[in-house]
Amino acid sequence: MRWRWVREWALVLVLGFGLPASAGPGAVAVSPTNPPPRVAGTDRGFSYRNDLRTDPTWSIHVFKVDRSRRDLLLTSTTGAHGAIGMSRLSDQLQDLPGSWGTPIAAVNGDFYTTEDAYQGDPRDVQIRNGELISAPSGHASFWVDRTGEFRTTNVTSNLRVRLPDGSVHPMGLNERRESESIVLYSAAIGSSTRTSGGVDLVLTNAPGESWVPLQVGKQLRAKVSEVRNGGDAPVPLDGLVLSVGSRMPEAVRRLPVGSEVRLDFETTPDLSGVDTALGGGPTLVRAGKAMTWSNIQVRHPRSAIGWNKTHYFLVEVDGRQPDLSVGMTFPELADYMAQLGCEEAINLDGGGSATMWVLGQVVNSPSEGRERPGANSLVVLKRPNPEPVRP
Repeated sequence: MRWRWVREWALVLVLGFGLPASAGPGAVAVSPTNPPPRVAGTDRGFSYRNDLRTDPTWSIHVFKVDRSRRDLLLTSTTGAHGAIGMSRLSDQLQDLPGSWGTPIAAVNGDFYTTEDAYQGDPRDVQIRNGELISAPSGHASFWVDRTGEFRTTNVTSNLRVRLPDGSVHPMGLNERRESESIVLYSAAIGSSTRTSGGVDLVLTNAPGESWVPLQVGKQLRAKVSEVRNGGDAPVPLDGLVLSVGSRMPEAVRRLPVGSEVRLDFETTPDLSGVDTALGGGPTLVRAGKAMTWSNIQVRHPRSAIGWNKTHYFLVEVDGRQPDLSVGMTFPELADYMAQLGCEEAINLDGGGSATMWVLGQVVNSPSEGRERPGANSLVVLKRPNPEPVRP
Protein backbone atom coordinates (compact mmCIF):
# COMPACT_ATOMS: atom_id res chain seq x y z
CA MET A 1 0.00 0.00 0.00
CA ARG A 2 2.82 2.41 0.91
CA TRP A 3 4.51 1.86 -2.49
CA ARG A 4 1.24 2.53 -4.30
CA TRP A 5 0.87 5.95 -2.62
CA VAL A 6 4.48 6.86 -3.36
CA ARG A 7 3.92 6.09 -7.04
CA GLU A 8 0.70 8.11 -7.22
CA TRP A 9 2.11 11.24 -5.59
CA ALA A 10 5.23 11.00 -7.73
CA LEU A 11 3.02 11.29 -10.81
CA VAL A 12 1.14 14.24 -9.32
CA LEU A 13 4.40 16.11 -8.71
CA VAL A 14 5.99 15.31 -12.06
CA LEU A 15 2.98 15.98 -14.23
CA GLY A 16 2.03 19.09 -12.32
CA PHE A 17 -1.71 18.67 -11.81
CA GLY A 18 -3.79 16.89 -9.22
CA LEU A 19 -4.63 13.27 -9.78
CA PRO A 20 -7.47 11.97 -7.66
CA ALA A 21 -6.30 10.17 -4.55
CA SER A 22 -7.82 7.03 -6.03
CA ALA A 23 -5.91 7.31 -9.33
CA GLY A 24 -4.29 4.14 -10.56
CA PRO A 25 -5.96 1.63 -8.23
CA GLY A 26 -4.23 -1.69 -8.56
CA ALA A 27 -1.46 -0.14 -10.66
CA VAL A 28 1.42 -2.51 -11.31
CA ALA A 29 4.80 -1.62 -9.83
CA VAL A 30 7.61 -1.88 -12.38
CA SER A 31 11.21 -0.78 -12.45
CA PRO A 32 11.71 2.63 -14.08
CA THR A 33 13.39 2.84 -17.44
CA ASN A 34 15.19 6.05 -18.37
CA PRO A 35 14.72 8.89 -15.86
CA PRO A 36 11.68 11.05 -16.68
CA PRO A 37 12.43 14.37 -18.35
CA ARG A 38 12.50 17.40 -16.12
CA VAL A 39 9.49 19.57 -16.85
CA ALA A 40 8.88 23.09 -15.63
CA GLY A 41 5.70 25.12 -15.52
CA THR A 42 2.81 24.08 -17.72
CA ASP A 43 4.53 24.22 -21.12
CA ARG A 44 5.55 20.58 -21.23
CA GLY A 45 3.41 19.60 -24.21
CA PHE A 46 1.70 16.62 -22.58
CA SER A 47 -0.65 15.67 -19.77
CA TYR A 48 -1.97 12.53 -18.11
CA ARG A 49 -5.18 11.89 -16.21
CA ASN A 50 -7.07 8.95 -14.79
CA ASP A 51 -10.74 9.47 -15.64
CA LEU A 52 -12.88 7.60 -13.09
CA ARG A 53 -16.55 7.08 -13.93
CA THR A 54 -19.53 5.36 -12.32
CA ASP A 55 -22.61 3.75 -13.89
CA PRO A 56 -20.91 2.05 -15.61
CA THR A 57 -17.77 1.76 -13.52
CA TRP A 58 -14.81 2.83 -15.65
CA SER A 59 -11.16 3.59 -14.99
CA ILE A 60 -9.81 5.32 -18.11
CA HIS A 61 -6.22 6.46 -18.58
CA VAL A 62 -5.61 9.30 -21.02
CA PHE A 63 -2.27 10.66 -22.20
CA LYS A 64 -2.61 13.79 -24.32
CA VAL A 65 0.19 15.22 -26.52
CA ASP A 66 0.48 18.59 -28.23
CA ARG A 67 1.20 17.88 -31.92
CA SER A 68 3.01 21.18 -32.39
CA ARG A 69 5.81 20.07 -30.07
CA ARG A 70 8.68 18.81 -32.24
CA ASP A 71 10.55 17.61 -29.16
CA LEU A 72 7.87 14.93 -28.66
CA LEU A 73 8.12 12.00 -31.08
CA LEU A 74 5.78 9.04 -31.55
CA THR A 75 7.51 5.74 -32.33
CA SER A 76 7.01 2.02 -31.73
CA THR A 77 8.85 -0.85 -30.09
CA THR A 78 9.37 -4.53 -30.84
CA GLY A 79 9.07 -7.41 -28.42
CA ALA A 80 12.53 -9.02 -28.45
CA HIS A 81 15.44 -6.60 -28.12
CA GLY A 82 14.78 -4.86 -31.42
CA ALA A 83 13.43 -7.99 -33.16
CA ILE A 84 10.04 -9.68 -33.47
CA GLY A 85 9.04 -11.46 -30.28
CA MET A 86 7.20 -10.83 -27.03
CA SER A 87 8.00 -9.04 -23.79
CA ARG A 88 6.37 -6.72 -21.27
CA LEU A 89 5.79 -3.15 -22.39
CA SER A 90 8.05 -1.81 -19.64
CA ASP A 91 10.84 -4.13 -20.83
CA GLN A 92 10.37 -3.06 -24.45
CA LEU A 93 11.03 0.54 -23.42
CA GLN A 94 14.37 -0.41 -21.92
CA ASP A 95 15.47 -1.69 -25.34
CA LEU A 96 14.94 1.66 -27.06
CA PRO A 97 18.20 3.30 -28.18
CA GLY A 98 19.02 6.21 -25.90
CA SER A 99 19.84 8.34 -28.93
CA TRP A 100 16.17 8.29 -29.93
CA GLY A 101 15.12 10.15 -26.80
CA THR A 102 13.57 9.50 -23.39
CA PRO A 103 10.29 7.57 -23.18
CA ILE A 104 7.61 9.48 -21.28
CA ALA A 105 4.49 7.43 -22.10
CA ALA A 106 3.50 4.25 -23.91
CA VAL A 107 0.51 2.06 -24.66
CA ASN A 108 0.36 -1.51 -25.98
CA GLY A 109 0.16 -1.87 -29.76
CA ASP A 110 -1.11 -4.24 -32.45
CA PHE A 111 -2.64 -7.70 -32.28
CA TYR A 112 -0.16 -10.53 -32.80
CA THR A 113 0.26 -14.24 -33.38
CA THR A 114 0.76 -16.52 -30.38
CA GLU A 115 2.21 -19.38 -32.42
CA ASP A 116 5.44 -20.58 -30.78
CA ALA A 117 7.82 -20.22 -33.74
CA TYR A 118 6.61 -16.72 -34.65
CA GLN A 119 5.21 -15.58 -31.33
CA GLY A 120 4.87 -11.80 -31.35
CA ASP A 121 4.58 -11.40 -35.12
CA PRO A 122 2.37 -8.27 -35.50
CA ARG A 123 -0.88 -8.92 -37.34
CA ASP A 124 -0.49 -5.89 -39.57
CA VAL A 125 1.96 -3.27 -40.73
CA GLN A 126 4.71 -1.97 -38.48
CA ILE A 127 7.21 0.69 -39.50
CA ARG A 128 9.69 1.59 -36.78
CA ASN A 129 12.06 4.51 -37.24
CA GLY A 130 11.54 4.19 -41.00
CA GLU A 131 12.20 0.42 -41.13
CA LEU A 132 9.48 -1.88 -42.48
CA ILE A 133 9.28 -4.69 -39.92
CA SER A 134 5.89 -6.26 -40.64
CA ALA A 135 3.77 -6.20 -43.81
CA PRO A 136 0.14 -5.02 -43.77
CA SER A 137 -2.67 -7.56 -43.98
CA GLY A 138 -5.65 -5.36 -44.81
CA HIS A 139 -6.87 -4.20 -41.40
CA ALA A 140 -7.23 -0.64 -40.14
CA SER A 141 -3.82 0.91 -39.48
CA PHE A 142 -2.45 4.34 -38.73
CA TRP A 143 0.74 6.14 -39.67
CA VAL A 144 2.50 9.48 -39.41
CA ASP A 145 3.47 10.78 -42.83
CA ARG A 146 6.58 12.76 -43.72
CA THR A 147 4.84 16.08 -42.99
CA GLY A 148 3.80 14.98 -39.51
CA GLU A 149 0.16 14.37 -40.41
CA PHE A 150 -1.64 11.41 -38.85
CA ARG A 151 -3.41 9.10 -41.30
CA THR A 152 -5.60 6.02 -41.01
CA THR A 153 -7.28 3.52 -43.31
CA ASN A 154 -7.06 -0.17 -44.19
CA VAL A 155 -3.60 -0.92 -45.62
CA THR A 156 -2.83 -3.82 -47.96
CA SER A 157 0.46 -5.35 -49.06
CA ASN A 158 1.82 -5.35 -52.60
CA LEU A 159 5.18 -6.87 -51.67
CA ARG A 160 6.45 -8.91 -54.62
CA VAL A 161 9.49 -10.84 -55.78
CA ARG A 162 10.36 -10.82 -59.50
CA LEU A 163 12.36 -13.82 -60.73
CA PRO A 164 14.84 -14.12 -63.63
CA ASP A 165 12.18 -15.80 -65.80
CA GLY A 166 9.96 -12.71 -65.50
CA SER A 167 7.42 -14.30 -63.16
CA VAL A 168 6.12 -12.24 -60.23
CA HIS A 169 5.05 -13.75 -56.89
CA PRO A 170 3.45 -12.27 -53.74
CA MET A 171 5.90 -12.09 -50.84
CA GLY A 172 5.35 -12.01 -47.10
CA LEU A 173 7.69 -10.37 -44.60
CA ASN A 174 9.03 -11.73 -41.30
CA GLU A 175 6.11 -14.11 -40.77
CA ARG A 176 5.26 -17.80 -40.90
CA ARG A 177 6.04 -19.24 -44.32
CA GLU A 178 3.50 -21.77 -45.54
CA SER A 179 4.33 -24.51 -48.04
CA GLU A 180 2.57 -22.55 -50.83
CA SER A 181 4.13 -19.16 -50.12
CA ILE A 182 7.29 -17.05 -50.26
CA VAL A 183 8.44 -14.96 -47.31
CA LEU A 184 11.34 -12.52 -47.02
CA TYR A 185 13.22 -12.34 -43.72
CA SER A 186 15.29 -9.42 -42.47
CA ALA A 187 17.25 -9.03 -39.24
CA ALA A 188 13.98 -7.93 -37.62
CA ILE A 189 13.00 -11.62 -37.38
CA GLY A 190 16.03 -12.37 -35.19
CA SER A 191 18.99 -14.67 -35.77
CA SER A 192 17.29 -17.12 -38.18
CA THR A 193 14.22 -17.56 -40.37
CA ARG A 194 12.69 -20.15 -38.00
CA THR A 195 11.32 -21.94 -41.09
CA SER A 196 10.97 -25.69 -41.51
CA GLY A 197 11.18 -27.44 -44.87
CA GLY A 198 11.31 -25.72 -48.23
CA VAL A 199 14.33 -23.75 -49.40
CA ASP A 200 15.96 -20.68 -47.88
CA LEU A 201 17.81 -18.49 -50.38
CA VAL A 202 20.41 -16.27 -48.74
CA LEU A 203 20.60 -12.97 -50.64
CA THR A 204 23.30 -10.35 -51.05
CA ASN A 205 22.67 -6.89 -52.41
CA ALA A 206 23.62 -6.16 -55.98
CA PRO A 207 26.53 -3.71 -56.49
CA GLY A 208 25.47 -0.19 -55.63
CA GLU A 209 22.31 -1.29 -53.84
CA SER A 210 21.64 -0.23 -50.23
CA TRP A 211 18.77 -2.16 -48.68
CA VAL A 212 19.08 -1.81 -44.92
CA PRO A 213 16.77 -0.70 -43.44
CA LEU A 214 13.92 -2.03 -45.57
CA GLN A 215 11.58 0.78 -46.59
CA VAL A 216 8.23 0.98 -48.34
CA GLY A 217 8.59 2.24 -51.89
CA LYS A 218 11.97 0.66 -52.52
CA GLN A 219 12.77 -1.69 -55.38
CA LEU A 220 15.86 -3.77 -54.61
CA ARG A 221 18.03 -6.04 -56.71
CA ALA A 222 19.61 -9.01 -54.97
CA LYS A 223 21.61 -12.09 -55.85
CA VAL A 224 21.33 -15.57 -54.41
CA SER A 225 24.58 -16.25 -52.57
CA GLU A 226 23.64 -19.50 -50.85
CA VAL A 227 20.92 -22.15 -51.09
CA ARG A 228 19.92 -23.89 -47.85
CA ASN A 229 17.50 -26.82 -48.02
CA GLY A 230 15.30 -27.56 -45.03
CA GLY A 231 14.90 -23.98 -43.78
CA ASP A 232 15.97 -22.13 -40.61
CA ALA A 233 18.80 -20.27 -42.35
CA PRO A 234 20.76 -17.67 -40.36
CA VAL A 235 19.77 -14.08 -41.17
CA PRO A 236 22.73 -11.68 -41.39
CA LEU A 237 22.35 -8.27 -39.73
CA ASP A 238 22.87 -6.59 -43.09
CA GLY A 239 21.34 -9.33 -45.25
CA LEU A 240 18.07 -10.90 -46.32
CA VAL A 241 16.80 -14.45 -46.76
CA LEU A 242 14.05 -15.41 -49.22
CA SER A 243 12.27 -18.54 -48.04
CA VAL A 244 10.35 -20.62 -50.61
CA GLY A 245 7.72 -23.16 -49.59
CA SER A 246 8.00 -26.80 -50.65
CA ARG A 247 4.85 -26.62 -52.80
CA MET A 248 5.94 -23.63 -54.84
CA PRO A 249 6.89 -24.22 -58.52
CA GLU A 250 10.24 -25.91 -59.04
CA ALA A 251 11.51 -22.90 -61.02
CA VAL A 252 11.25 -20.87 -57.81
CA ARG A 253 12.71 -23.50 -55.51
CA ARG A 254 15.65 -24.29 -57.78
CA LEU A 255 17.12 -20.83 -58.26
CA PRO A 256 20.89 -21.35 -58.50
CA VAL A 257 23.56 -19.34 -56.74
CA GLY A 258 24.16 -16.14 -58.68
CA SER A 259 20.53 -15.72 -59.79
CA GLU A 260 19.28 -12.15 -59.55
CA VAL A 261 15.87 -11.31 -58.11
CA ARG A 262 14.05 -8.02 -57.66
CA LEU A 263 12.18 -7.20 -54.48
CA ASP A 264 9.31 -4.68 -54.62
CA PHE A 265 8.08 -3.08 -51.40
CA GLU A 266 4.77 -1.42 -52.21
CA THR A 267 1.63 -0.89 -50.15
CA THR A 268 -1.85 0.48 -50.78
CA PRO A 269 -2.05 3.30 -49.85
CA ASP A 270 1.60 4.15 -50.45
CA LEU A 271 3.50 4.40 -47.13
CA SER A 272 6.75 5.57 -48.74
CA GLY A 273 8.72 7.88 -46.46
CA VAL A 274 6.72 6.95 -43.35
CA ASP A 275 8.72 6.76 -40.11
CA THR A 276 6.01 5.29 -37.84
CA ALA A 277 3.09 3.00 -38.69
CA LEU A 278 1.17 0.39 -36.73
CA GLY A 279 -1.83 -1.84 -37.32
CA GLY A 280 -4.90 -2.20 -35.16
CA GLY A 281 -8.60 -1.89 -35.76
CA PRO A 282 -11.42 -1.51 -35.97
CA THR A 283 -11.76 2.20 -36.78
CA LEU A 284 -13.50 3.97 -33.91
CA VAL A 285 -13.93 7.56 -35.10
CA ARG A 286 -13.95 8.91 -38.65
CA ALA A 287 -14.27 12.61 -39.53
CA GLY A 288 -15.27 13.35 -35.94
CA LYS A 289 -18.14 10.84 -35.85
CA ALA A 290 -18.16 7.71 -33.70
CA MET A 291 -18.58 4.50 -35.69
CA THR A 292 -21.56 2.25 -35.00
CA TRP A 293 -21.93 -1.53 -34.76
CA SER A 294 -25.03 -3.67 -35.26
CA ASN A 295 -23.74 -6.91 -33.74
CA ILE A 296 -23.70 -7.88 -30.07
CA GLN A 297 -20.99 -5.99 -28.17
CA VAL A 298 -19.11 -7.15 -25.06
CA ARG A 299 -17.13 -5.05 -22.60
CA HIS A 300 -13.39 -5.72 -22.38
CA PRO A 301 -10.22 -3.85 -21.46
CA ARG A 302 -9.35 -1.59 -24.42
CA SER A 303 -6.54 0.53 -25.81
CA ALA A 304 -6.73 3.12 -28.59
CA ILE A 305 -5.06 6.06 -30.28
CA GLY A 306 -6.93 9.09 -31.58
CA TRP A 307 -6.11 12.57 -32.81
CA ASN A 308 -7.32 15.91 -34.07
CA LYS A 309 -5.51 18.84 -35.68
CA THR A 310 -3.82 19.95 -32.45
CA HIS A 311 -3.38 16.87 -30.22
CA TYR A 312 -3.21 13.10 -30.15
CA PHE A 313 -4.39 10.82 -27.36
CA LEU A 314 -3.23 7.46 -26.06
CA VAL A 315 -6.12 5.86 -24.19
CA GLU A 316 -6.39 2.70 -22.07
CA VAL A 317 -9.58 1.44 -20.39
CA ASP A 318 -9.26 -1.11 -17.62
CA GLY A 319 -11.74 -3.98 -17.55
CA ARG A 320 -12.82 -7.35 -16.16
CA GLN A 321 -12.54 -5.87 -12.63
CA PRO A 322 -16.10 -5.04 -11.45
CA ASP A 323 -15.00 -2.98 -8.43
CA LEU A 324 -12.61 -0.91 -10.53
CA SER A 325 -13.62 -0.96 -14.19
CA VAL A 326 -15.87 -3.18 -16.28
CA GLY A 327 -14.30 -2.33 -19.64
CA MET A 328 -15.93 -0.89 -22.75
CA THR A 329 -17.65 -2.08 -25.89
CA PHE A 330 -16.45 -0.73 -29.23
CA PRO A 331 -19.39 1.74 -29.42
CA GLU A 332 -18.62 2.99 -25.90
CA LEU A 333 -14.94 3.44 -26.72
CA ALA A 334 -15.78 5.18 -29.99
CA ASP A 335 -18.13 7.58 -28.18
CA TYR A 336 -15.48 8.30 -25.56
CA MET A 337 -12.79 9.03 -28.17
CA ALA A 338 -15.17 11.37 -30.00
CA GLN A 339 -15.97 13.15 -26.71
CA LEU A 340 -12.24 13.67 -26.18
CA GLY A 341 -12.27 15.65 -29.41
CA CYS A 342 -10.74 13.03 -31.68
CA GLU A 343 -11.45 13.51 -35.38
CA GLU A 344 -9.98 10.08 -36.10
CA ALA A 345 -9.31 7.09 -33.83
CA ILE A 346 -8.59 3.37 -34.09
CA ASN A 347 -8.67 0.52 -31.62
CA LEU A 348 -5.49 -1.30 -30.58
CA ASP A 349 -5.07 -4.72 -28.95
CA GLY A 350 -7.02 -5.04 -25.72
CA GLY A 351 -7.95 -7.66 -23.13
CA GLY A 352 -5.03 -8.76 -20.99
CA SER A 353 -2.69 -6.81 -23.26
CA ALA A 354 -4.21 -3.40 -22.41
CA THR A 355 -1.42 -1.50 -20.66
CA MET A 356 -0.41 2.13 -20.20
CA TRP A 357 2.97 3.31 -18.93
CA VAL A 358 3.71 6.90 -17.89
CA LEU A 359 7.01 8.35 -16.65
CA GLY A 360 8.54 5.14 -15.37
CA GLN A 361 5.58 3.06 -14.25
CA VAL A 362 2.53 1.17 -15.40
CA VAL A 363 -0.38 3.38 -14.30
CA ASN A 364 -3.32 1.13 -15.10
CA SER A 365 -4.52 -2.13 -13.60
CA PRO A 366 -3.96 -4.96 -16.15
CA SER A 367 -6.84 -7.41 -16.08
CA GLU A 368 -4.56 -10.39 -15.38
CA GLY A 369 -3.03 -8.69 -12.34
CA ARG A 370 0.32 -8.16 -14.05
CA GLU A 371 1.81 -6.95 -17.30
CA ARG A 372 1.24 -9.47 -20.06
CA PRO A 373 3.96 -9.80 -22.69
CA GLY A 374 3.02 -8.30 -26.05
CA ALA A 375 4.46 -7.78 -29.53
CA ASN A 376 4.93 -4.04 -29.69
CA SER A 377 3.82 -0.71 -28.28
CA LEU A 378 3.41 2.94 -29.17
CA VAL A 379 5.81 5.24 -27.35
CA VAL A 380 6.00 8.99 -26.87
CA LEU A 381 9.67 10.06 -26.72
CA LYS A 382 11.09 13.37 -25.58
CA ARG A 383 13.97 14.25 -27.90
CA PRO A 384 16.86 16.39 -26.63
CA ASN A 385 17.45 17.95 -30.06
CA PRO A 386 14.23 17.86 -32.04
CA GLU A 387 14.44 17.98 -35.81
CA PRO A 388 11.99 19.87 -38.01
CA VAL A 389 9.33 17.92 -39.83
CA ARG A 390 10.57 16.81 -43.24
CA PRO A 391 9.19 18.82 -46.19
